[in-house]
Amino acid sequence: MNTKYLYLILISIFIIGCKNQESKISGTIQKEEAKQLITDTVTLKTTAQSNVKVVEKQFEIAGLDRNRQIRVYLPPSYHTSDKKHPVLYMHDAQNLFDKYTSYSGEWEVDESLNQLAKTSDIELIVVGIDNGAEKRMNELSPWKNSQFGEAEGEAYMKFIVNQIKPYIDNNYRTLADKNNTAIIGSSMGGLISHYAIYEYPEIFSKVGIFSPSYWYSDDVFTFTKNNPIPKEARLFLLVGKKEGQGMTENTEKMHTQILSSNHPKENIHMIIDPEGEHNEAFWKKHFTSAIEWLFTNKL
Repeated sequence: MNTKYLYLILISIFIIGCKNQESKISGTIQKEEAKQLITDTVTLKTTAQSNVKVVEKQFEIAGLDRNRQIRVYLPPSYHTSDKKHPVLYMHDAQNLFDKYTSYSGEWEVDESLNQLAKTSDIELIVVGIDNGAEKRMNELSPWKNSQFGEAEGEAYMKFIVNQIKPYIDNNYRTLADKNNTAIIGSSMGGLISHYAIYEYPEIFSKVGIFSPSYWYSDDVFTFTKNNPIPKEARLFLLVGKKEGQGMTENTEKMHTQILSSNHPKENIHMIIDPEGEHNEAFWKKHFTSAIEWLFTNKL
């Protein structure tokens, strides 16, 4: 064979081989890029700040035969200091930090507290307990309701006090005494938070009662009357005039009843927002004010 033709054949084979290899590399790169894009997309499907973590451990609720997940917010300075922090317990954790896990918007608790940490000395650990979905109404009331069924709130609060709080105090740098322990919730979460400070005044000294479902059971009024709390306990009540029938009236009724028990006026604060509706946007609006009042007596 002519040397010239042999040379051309060899060059052609080399070029074809290079193109095939380039095609393989390009395909690999495209596949890797696609995989990374999917990973990035999944990763981006959260609005929670980086200092919010879902605890991998599943916690069994004693007496209710079901497991529950919790989410923990740590202050921005947590990993760069040895400081201990107050702890705030909250319900409906799916709605606190991330719009992608929320069914009706998020409170933006993490963004609010990160900003507050920049402008004040308030740095809290927040423990969010996921709600029980179809069991939510039952778990968040210690009183039976003829329409919604059995009360599981007593077991739910024992779960927080006897299982979740010890876990948090043992695994994080907390100020574990009652003066540094608060609880906040909205709607049915407001009802169970009210119950919490009255049932466990040795555990909680601060409570945020947002849009409380006092309509759920009249027993809450009798229970409150029969179980006065320490004078130093601080209660922040919030309700909106656009929330629905009876919401404002019931909250005002409770406010009056608490004051009539000689609880100091300076330790109970109520806001009636004329534009307030029963949603996360309303609770988010007043969250920072509630934290400042509960922990520093500022509004």
